[in-house]
Amino acid sequence: MQIVVAGQGYVGLPLAVRAAEVGHRVTGYDVDAHRVQQLAVGHSYVDDVTSARLRAVLDTKAYSATTDAAALAGYDIAVITVPTPLRDGVPDLTYIETCARTVGEFLRPGATVVLESTTYPGCTEELLVPILEKASGLRAGEDFLAGFSPERIAPGNKRWSFDGTPKVVAGIDAKSLEAVKGFYDGIFQTTVPVSGPKVAELAKLLENTFRLVNISLVNELAMLAARLGVNVWEAIDAAATKPFGFTRFTPGPGVGGHCLPVDPLFLSWKIEQELGVPFRFVGLADDVNRRMPDYVVQRVVDGLDKRGLHVKGSRVLLLGLTYKYNATDLRNSPSARVAELLTGLGAEVYGADPNVPESDTSKLNVPRVDASPQELAAADAVVLLMDHTRFDLTMIEQHAPYVLDCRNRLSGANVETL
Repeated sequence: MQIVVAGQGYVGLPLAVRAAEVGHRVTGYDVDAHRVQQLAVGHSYVDDVTSARLRAVLDTKAYSATTDAAALAGYDIAVITVPTPLRDGVPDLTYIETCARTVGEFLRPGATVVLESTTYPGCTEELLVPILEKASGLRAGEDFLAGFSPERIAPGNKRWSFDGTPKVVAGIDAKSLEAVKGFYDGIFQTTVPVSGPKVAELAKLLENTFRLVNISLVNELAMLAARLGVNVWEAIDAAATKPFGFTRFTPGPGVGGHCLPVDPLFLSWKIEQELGVPFRFVGLADDVNRRMPDYVVQRVVDGLDKRGLHVKGSRVLLLGLTYKYNATDLRNSPSARVAELLTGLGAEVYGADPNVPESDTSKLNVPRVDASPQELAAADAVVLLMDHTRFDLTMIEQHAPYVLDCRNRLSGANVETL
């Protein structure tokens, strides 16, 4: 089949390459000319797709990337994987709307359009489908098919592969579900059909809301346990020995990426708009996690003070600037807020992250250094924000005079744990 994947980011590119590998003819469409130029020469900027895999599907001509909307003509299935950010707490659906108009312009009878972008319950049927109908002059369910299938990308996850993660699928009617499921059956090992797009949309938001709420629980508990003089990490380890009724979550400097700081607020916004009541758990969880960088900075200030140092003029080295373990992604990382607060207090802040490519140095909001023995020893305070495997933890313990460990990976008289 002729497949279009609109949006060639961390969601769209893995799908496009995998679809090409299983025998489809795939057009990767993106409005970012720089991205398309990189893809055309076989350079992957997404962790889950190696450049070798990309070059292989380029060489067989099973995959091509373009910014030219005209290349979408003749598709059998179009999958929309564009961003859905929040603007001042309100979902920004501009990317979906614009992409839907483009895809709709080339929509033909019998074709299928699937939305993968995370959004609120009802978006597929209330927003996407009407745009497609207006742009194409066709009727959903009669002339063309449509559905929703939430992405479950977990960058850097070694346990669950892209195609090994069960895929939730939904259609606006029975025939649409059959088409959507049939497409994804050829790509994923397991598909999970549900009764309609609203269920699939809510399922995605539920997954990330579950994580956000539980992370906020242990983050707040970490702050309180420290004041009580109790080791929260040891308590979590003990609780995790229970073989039922408990899921292990651990504290950290905050949440980042596109999903956790954003997706639950889509649900909160929709509930307040539709029902006129707040989703209190999400509001509380969001508040706790937004305050975690402030707590980290206060711990650094207190740690320096105990050592007779003032934060103003102190040299602070932040280790691990990405939002996720072993990832390369800096989006919405709490490291940015930690650095901003420390800089505002007059500290000299530096950052080290071996996972961030040199080409992304401009995205860092602090001067970049290596986590060398010299840099560790020169710092008045070292903050381990993300414990990437490429960090030499023993070297950090040996050379840093004072460490605030936000991941419970270090030990020694010079180490304090979040």
